[in-house]
Order: sequence, then structure tokens, then C-alpha cells
Amino acid sequence: MTTTRAGIPTDAALTDVAGPVDFDSLAKAIRRSVGHEGMRPEDARSIAAHVLNFFGFNERIIDNVLEPDDRDTFYMLEDTGILETERDETTLYDGREWRIHYWMFRKDRIFDLAREETAAMAAAGEQDVVYSSNHNRSGAFLLPHGEHGTGLPAHAVYHELGDEIWLERRQNPTPEPPEAPTRGRRPSVGGD
Repeated sequence: MTTTRAGIPTDAALTDVAGPVDFDSLAKAIRRSVGHEGMRPEDARSIAAHVLNFFGFNERIIDNVLEPDDRDTFYMLEDTGILETERDETTLYDGREWRIHYWMFRKDRIFDLAREETAAMAAAGEQDVVYSSNHNRSGAFLLPHGEHGTGLPAHAVYHELGDEIWLERRQNPTPEPPEAPTRGRRPSVGGD
């Protein structure tokens, strides 16, 4: 199976075996779903991160975990074809019917929109920087601040962090640890 640098399958017939939806593909699909010029890339990335926080590595989530504002976002994404709903019905021990509603990714639609957005970005002369991938990283990948990846699977978690994490760290650096007590007499407690 051939894929783009971001792990998006290039053959539309193979999208079912592509693995989980990654951050970049979802962000590009969200931006493309409203039109390339209709949304800033950082807004699409923000929505994608919010949605992926619910799904994690799962293909579907239960509707009960959503707050009303989150559900509105999910309905918007359903209208664009990025998400779909499903429901199960079961009979409780007392004879009542119970319905469970789920949200699921439409991976075929997500990968199609992501491919279209990648082409639109290239046509507009926008730089396509890949922050996540369905494949192990290699030193050829450009990371958020121009660094190159190590290619080690153990380091992949750092490549998945968004720009806001690194920028926050730069703006609020970790304070220096307090100096270790000097050897010799220890400071007394309680004023002896």
C-alpha cells in the first residue's frame, strides 16, 4: 500500500486498512470540509485535537460522554460527512428497550478530504508540515520547530504533541529546582 508522507493512503480503495485516523488527516479533512479558504489551519487543528481527545485510539465513542457544546461540534462534523452515528438497542431485564448512541469516524471520507486539502495547500503555495504519521518517524520528518525526528518509536509521543504545548513551555519555562542544602549543619525546624 502506498501512502503520502502523512500516512494517508494514496489508493482510495485501500482506506479501510489505513489504521486509525491521525491528527493531520483529520485537521486537513475538517479544513477541507468547509472549503480551503473558509477556515484557518490552526482552527482546523484545534477542532481535530478536541475530537481526537474523545476518540483516542478507538473507532467509535459513546454519545453519553459528550457535553452539549461538544455534541454540536460532532453534529457539524456529521453534516460534512466526517462523522456518522450508529445506535444499538437492547432489552433490559425488566423488559424496557434501551438505546445506545455512538459516534464513528468515516475514514474513507476523512482520507479523501485530506488528499483534497493537501492538493489545495500545494496549489495555494502553503507549506505542508506533517506533525503526525501512521508510520514510524524517520530523521527526514520535520518537527514543529524545525528539529528532525530520531526515528525511535519511544520518541513518537513527543512528535504527536501540538505546537501549543511547545510554545507554552517556551513562554513558561520550568523553574530551576531549589538548591540542595549545604553539607554540614542542617537548618533547624522550630527555632531550637
